[in-house]
Amino acid sequence: MAARGVGKLTLLHRCAQRSRVLRPAHRLLSCPGTVAADAKREEQSSGSAKTGSEDRTPKKRFSEVQKERREQAQRTILILCPNKISEKKFLKYLSQHGPINNHFFFESFGLYAVVEFCQKESVTSLQNVTRTPSLGTEAAIPFRSRFFNFKLKNPSNQTSEQSCIPCSNQSPPSNKKLFELLCDAESIDDQLNTLLKEFQLTEENTKLRYLTCSLIEDIAAAYFPDCAVRPFGSSVNGFGKLGCDLDMFLDLDEIGKFSAQKASGNFLVEFQVKNVPSERIATQKILSVIGECLDHFGPGCVGVQKILNARCPLVRFSHQASGFQCDLTTNNRIALKSSELLYIYGALDSRVRALVFSIRCWARAHSLTSSIPGAWITNFSLTMMVIFFLQRRSPPILPTLDYLKTLADAEDKCIIEGHNCTFICDLNQIKPSGNTETLELLLKEFFEYFGNFAFNKNSINIRQGREQNKPEASPLHIQNPFETSLNISKNVSQSQLQKFVDLARESAWILHQEDKDHPSPPSNQPWGLAALLLPSVAKSMSNAKKKRKKPASERIKNLLESIKSSSTENSTNTNGKRTVSTQA
Repeated sequence: MAARGVGKLTLLHRCAQRSRVLRPAHRLLSCPGTVAADAKREEQSSGSAKTGSEDRTPKKRFSEVQKERREQAQRTILILCPNKISEKKFLKYLSQHGPINNHFFFESFGLYAVVEFCQKESVTSLQNVTRTPSLGTEAAIPFRSRFFNFKLKNPSNQTSEQSCIPCSNQSPPSNKKLFELLCDAESIDDQLNTLLKEFQLTEENTKLRYLTCSLIEDIAAAYFPDCAVRPFGSSVNGFGKLGCDLDMFLDLDEIGKFSAQKASGNFLVEFQVKNVPSERIATQKILSVIGECLDHFGPGCVGVQKILNARCPLVRFSHQASGFQCDLTTNNRIALKSSELLYIYGALDSRVRALVFSIRCWARAHSLTSSIPGAWITNFSLTMMVIFFLQRRSPPILPTLDYLKTLADAEDKCIIEGHNCTFICDLNQIKPSGNTETLELLLKEFFEYFGNFAFNKNSINIRQGREQNKPEASPLHIQNPFETSLNISKNVSQSQLQKFVDLARESAWILHQEDKDHPSPPSNQPWGLAALLLPSVAKSMSNAKKKRKKPASERIKNLLESIKSSSTENSTNTNGKRTVSTQA
């Protein structure tokens, strides 16, 4: 963290010379079709977080998106290409097997191409003319996958036609690049939108995630022909950032299902199967076998670990070509339902994702979150806190889960392992919020709200959208939205929670001081969101406060109390609709 902070300090001179610059457009290397069109729509929809829900475009259900993406992935292939290749000849060769819908290139451990055909039959046609490589002294394990290796027959004859292939970016921006973009923004709202645009999953990265799941499904299908490997979590819920892990689960629920028509006659026919004492043991055995297959037969699957004694057994591995760190579980339907809920919340209002991305980035900059399991607050917990905060606005920006449940019809009913996971799935049936608060105001008041939240006695509950008495002694209690007896933040220690509270108060104070001292963005130092992401700023302020008699947390809390009272007066004069939701 210290090293990162030093790197960010070098940007001060850049921030001091704030001038508006045009950002280079990302070139999408693709055929005319869904990739370019989808990416353009995504940029238009997420490029600016409007206040309220002005976008009236019909929105797809989560299940519809999943189905379309899965079908898309099934007719897509992954190719390891020569470092220099003629794109024209490459596409001409593949087109012999059928029309290509779109394609793009990216770099990982070499140059790779993702090519989507218009029909699945084209993939089979290519597989039928593909050979197993001869490795000389080593032996190749023959496996008919959709992961190919292209080699030039006569490299010397094609030198003149080779060209440098522009590649799709699969990584988030560097700290230096991010700070330049934030310092060049026009407002704090613009900063939050810029951060969202730079960190959110691109169309290409999303395609690559679904393709990776589809390639793993091909391996699992050797044992379970009707199975599906589905992504869940940040890869599909709308809150994933470039570089995040790929969580997937092996769905075996479709195996052995039959219709009433097939069940006619005098006999009931069942598969002959092996029996084991419990569902957990069955899960462990299935994942053990799949883990062995990935380790020994899965092209590009490396570092396979079978973590079968965890509360939720899983297989962890790296997919070398895509660069994803993958976790594979089985029949994890509650997790998929949680992903759908977050997808709905993120799609209801354009401000939600911008605020979540910025709070997560702020937490990461101050080491409040970590990729290593421990006593830190998780990204999922932070997302729940943002949702809860937005439910507490006046008027609410997001509805409660209980309200979404009341809108559900018979088709939406969902009971998983005895837990009621019912809520409306059609986003178009949910009334948009009338709240028009800016992202700048929401960011400030998020910090004020949780800087003064009574964590010692209250829990966070997005089902009802209000504080409740804590049912246990954990420092931070956030109720699991579906498994309501569980606390999703049970791992968080008192010291980490206190660190979060102190930093939230400090960030609220910094933003308020900027408003007070600098009506317009300052020209001699990082401002707005950029100032909040600098660990050195927080550290220097903390060191100065330690020299004073009154504790930092108490003094900032008193400052916030005065901010709150003055803000209430100002907001009443300027906007009678808004009420300050900060609660001591």
